[in-house]
Amino acid sequence: MARGDHPRRTPVYGGLLIAAAMVGATLVVVEGAGLPTPVRAVLLVLAGLTALAGWLMTFRDLTPRR
Repeated sequence: MARGDHPRRTPVYGGLLIAAAMVGATLVVVEGAGLPTPVRAVLLVLAGLTALAGWLMTFRDLTPRR
């Protein structure tokens, strides 16, 4: 295993992406009142895609280990 190639690092990055998406979506909803509606919609879609990517990184290996 190469340096920086630890297999348990990916779920941590996925969890951080999920947390970042939640914070971003909250900021758009709470503080985004001054933004035009299409901009808010795009930002919320980006937050959703970020959360999906984080979920995939976190739960990519659900197979039981042997």
